[in-house]
Amino acid sequence: MTSNGQESTGSAPTANAMRRALRRARDGVALDVAEAAVLLQARGADLADLTASAGRVRDAGLEAAGRPGVITYSKSVFIPLTRLCRDRCHYCTFVTVPGKLRREGHGMFMSPDEVLAVARRGAELGCKEALITLGDKPEDRWPEAREWLEAEGYGDTLAYVRAISIRILEETGLLPHLNPGVMSWTDFQRLKPVAPSMGLMLETTATRLWSEPGGPHHGSPDKDPAVRLRHLEDAGRSSVPLTSGLLLGIGETYQERAESLFALRRIARTYHGIQELILQNFRAKPDTAMRGMPDAELDDLVATVAVARHIMGPSACLQAPPNLVAGEFARLIEAGVDDWGGVSPVTIDHVNPERPWPQIEELAERSAASGFALRERLAVYPEFIQRGEPWLDPRVLPHVRALADPATGLAREDAEVVGRAWQEPEEAFVPSGRTDLHRAIDTEGRTGDRRADFDEVYGDWGELREAAAPGMAPERVDADAREALRVAADDPTKLTDDQALALLHADGPALDALCRIADAVRHDGVGDDVTYIVTRNINFTNVCYTGCRFCAFAQRRTDADAYTLSLDQVADRAAQAWDVGAVEVCMQGGIHPDLPGTAYFDIARAVKERVPGMHVHAFSPMEVVNGATRTGMSIREWLTEAKAAGLDSIPGTAAEILDDEVRWILTKGKLPASTWVEVVRTAHEVGLRSSSTMMYGHVDQPRHWLAHLRLLAGIQRETGGFTEFVTLPFIHTNAPVYLAGIARPGPTTRDNRAVTAMARLLLHPWIPNIQTSWVKLGTEGAAEMLCSGANDLGGTLMEETISRMAGSSYGSYRSIRDLVAIADAAGRPARARTTGYGEVPAERMHAARESDGHLPELLPVVD
Repeated sequence: MTSNGQESTGSAPTANAMRRALRRARDGVALDVAEAAVLLQARGADLADLTASAGRVRDAGLEAAGRPGVITYSKSVFIPLTRLCRDRCHYCTFVTVPGKLRREGHGMFMSPDEVLAVARRGAELGCKEALITLGDKPEDRWPEAREWLEAEGYGDTLAYVRAISIRILEETGLLPHLNPGVMSWTDFQRLKPVAPSMGLMLETTATRLWSEPGGPHHGSPDKDPAVRLRHLEDAGRSSVPLTSGLLLGIGETYQERAESLFALRRIARTYHGIQELILQNFRAKPDTAMRGMPDAELDDLVATVAVARHIMGPSACLQAPPNLVAGEFARLIEAGVDDWGGVSPVTIDHVNPERPWPQIEELAERSAASGFALRERLAVYPEFIQRGEPWLDPRVLPHVRALADPATGLAREDAEVVGRAWQEPEEAFVPSGRTDLHRAIDTEGRTGDRRADFDEVYGDWGELREAAAPGMAPERVDADAREALRVAADDPTKLTDDQALALLHADGPALDALCRIADAVRHDGVGDDVTYIVTRNINFTNVCYTGCRFCAFAQRRTDADAYTLSLDQVADRAAQAWDVGAVEVCMQGGIHPDLPGTAYFDIARAVKERVPGMHVHAFSPMEVVNGATRTGMSIREWLTEAKAAGLDSIPGTAAEILDDEVRWILTKGKLPASTWVEVVRTAHEVGLRSSSTMMYGHVDQPRHWLAHLRLLAGIQRETGGFTEFVTLPFIHTNAPVYLAGIARPGPTTRDNRAVTAMARLLLHPWIPNIQTSWVKLGTEGAAEMLCSGANDLGGTLMEETISRMAGSSYGSYRSIRDLVAIADAAGRPARARTTGYGEVPAERMHAARESDGHLPELLPVVD
């Protein structure tokens, strides 16, 4: 160890290495990890050189942001909601145990009255931020925490965090900034509507400090760097403005510290969601295992701030806590900080109670002495306030705007800090925009091939190209296709993974043989009938801010092609479909931020009230999670309520590829694979069957197809709830991930045949129905898939916007005669079905034959 607790990396950098790294920093050349590690050791004149160049980088960023010469702070109150935690960090005095809390006369959590008393006092003194800090998942370790939560009616700690945040907004006007520890993607969806910003310190990426006995994080499950990095990424995927940072001097090497900074830069560039980085110097505390560890030296902190500024760039916001630096504000300003963090006139720093915050007047004087004006900001940084959605949920956005200067995004000096109602948006289901897109898409087309915010909404395309590159490399297959074909013909359930991969790569005569085997399995399993359903797609809105990179359907409210249907319009379309013989409506939409928590229930109820006999097949797993988080229900509770409102089954869309590495390249903010699985399993358990799907031909590989199909087969063996498997070839034409040069131009014909055939074999006998998509493949392509193992053509659709917006050229609907013709081309008879593959009632078939299964106002399709 060196004198400041920094573990030695061996010899100090050479003078040549230091000169070269300093020159590159001065010249604005991008540093690599090795150069950053060298610069972290700059001292004396070298450190002065480094901080001078870092200060220039900071100044350029402030100029570009429109606030030159400004250092910010947040006037806040610190609310330690609970000091119980399941972790055991060896430097922490914030965390305690239930017995000590009782002896001191405290509850396991602060009560709502205690929280609101602090928040009200802060509001009276002009504070605008409520910093809510607590230990990670205390109920997992302490029975006393579970008992308190249960007694107060909360299912877990985050439920209490959500509830108290709403009360703070409504009763005091302060903006909650949440530090509840490590969270999942689903947790972010729960808390985003009640807080404009959140935080989690990365601290370090040095795994050994967590995994090795004696390390500062040993025995703390939430301090695993991989877990914390996943949290930061999930925040970015959820468009949550996030504060993060490093804890310096806890035993990490300079190399490890540099690697940690580059990990933060990667996440910042990929998701554009890190609002600030805190560089916090370690301070030893008595009564901790690390009480003998030397404090991080000031030079070490200054060098780290300067290196962080060079790595993160001019637009990054860097903070160093002013109560931990013994008044050395000028040196931190020289190094490139532009924020002092939260400062409270009401509460102490409960994490560092021995070190009081400076008075705001002192901060202003010290900043002015270095040539900077001190300005108050809000809990969420100005850039995110000015971006608005999707970074700020519409339920919390009015609270932020009430306190923000619309010109700068900083705090308004004359803002009145008072409680305001937290409520659902008031203009739900107001028809707006291009509501005729379901017809116009086939005649006029879409307005443009991409959204106006293409370069920013999806994250950093360069970072994504690097992430996608390994998956784009050709795969080597060593298994013998001939032996695999023999096993497939004899008993496809006996195929090993290696054999299945060999068949997924099959081409030429081997592919022809594979398709013949799959077709024979289809014949033996479900017969020769080609099934179809008379159905109507109703996409009730295309307004969505999730940011899926493969999706050309989603629009912002202000985009030319954006639209939202009213409940009456949805019901009208269902009634029109019923009149021409439909037995089902399939309803899905964008994740519109203005839809109320009850939106999906209202949609299902509206259809059932207008057309009681219509089967409502609606709401993807993504929409289910969205509905559950908006209403505060569990997934099971939400599905049960939706079923009571009229939901009959759910589409198994939003699956894409059930591999998170692929999903995060494709989707940015969509639910993880595990959550998709949880939704469909739960749906099956409550009596809602679903389809299953796979979208392929983008940044995926056959090994991903295999794992996806194996996962679906496993779920079906457990629940029996899938009605069918639908192959969804990727439509690339207008897909952002293709336009950015990352994805392939969709699957080849070989891919389509192999996927269809292997779906038949790998899902046999558990999922008997394999559907092909005429929307994506056209008449000839669909007929070919019917000879490769498929037995279903899907529906008449009557309208189809999602694939058409992506660039599909095969129209938006098919008549019954059109579908029969496709079956004829495959030499097979056609038969209408219900959603569950049952017989269609005679009355429905009569209406369908009279209309040929389509609406009279729809135009002929040219294939």
